[in-house]
Amino acid sequence: MHFERTRTHTSWDRNLPPLAELTPGEELVVDTAEASGGQLNPGSAPRDLEALDFSRLNPVTGPFAVASARPGDALVVDILDIAVGSWGWTACIPGFGLLADDFTAPHLRISKITEGSAELLPGLTIPLAPMLGTIGVAPPEPGPHGMIPPRRWGGNMDIRHLGPGSRLILPVGVEGALLSLGDAHAAMGDGEVAGTGIETDATVRIRVDLLRDAAPRTPVVETDARSHRTGRALATTGIGPDLMRASRDATRALVDLVVARSGLAPEDAYLLASVSGDLKISEIVDTPNWVVTAHLPLDVLG
Repeated sequence: MHFERTRTHTSWDRNLPPLAELTPGEELVVDTAEASGGQLNPGSAPRDLEALDFSRLNPVTGPFAVASARPGDALVVDILDIAVGSWGWTACIPGFGLLADDFTAPHLRISKITEGSAELLPGLTIPLAPMLGTIGVAPPEPGPHGMIPPRRWGGNMDIRHLGPGSRLILPVGVEGALLSLGDAHAAMGDGEVAGTGIETDATVRIRVDLLRDAAPRTPVVETDARSHRTGRALATTGIGPDLMRASRDATRALVDLVVARSGLAPEDAYLLASVSGDLKISEIVDTPNWVVTAHLPLDVLG
């Protein structure tokens, strides 16, 4: 099945009707819209940022129901391929970003995206590292819920490792899971400190599956050798308004997962995380919740 980027929504809601029902193990091709939802284009100027309607930001394509998915299950999403568009945008949006008090004027760069790179500035190119900024399932609480903050159920996590070859494991909160995805980037750094990566549209190929009664406490990511600057790794998440608590949550989840996968004692899994793991701030701009990820190279587990 192939779904176009015109079939989008801008809030999480368990009552949204699904576009289709997927069978576990099925592949799906999804076109996603760029993060402004059509408010910006290759000819846009900085003044256009001041007129942005935030309620239209981060449209996602979906939702897609998954047959037999029920609360307590784990939804497994393999990101098989991401083909990004021919242009993207990166901006300082007034009032948004980690240093919003320092950079108060609107500033916009339009990147031309070609094979393997994006030209952020004249003569300054960035290697492409396509990823999905937003992917998640419907929360069980009555909606609608805003698109911008990430949650236990995924959403706008902005984990730059969610690119081709990665696997995302999400807890299922409602019957059918109701998966949606969008907010593709041609490249983005950990934290997305200015609030934007190279925002672009994309065509994404995924495969969905289910693990019965195996919902993680928070999303889990597994990457393969293609992952930019990470390679094969296991990453657990902490999501919430307190960076210290999110860091602890991500680390606890990593220790628990290493114990489950390897049989190591919890104390040894903790030491392994300390000597071989990397704690990263994946998202620090989508108030009120931040995302911390704890990464462990898979090779150390044999």
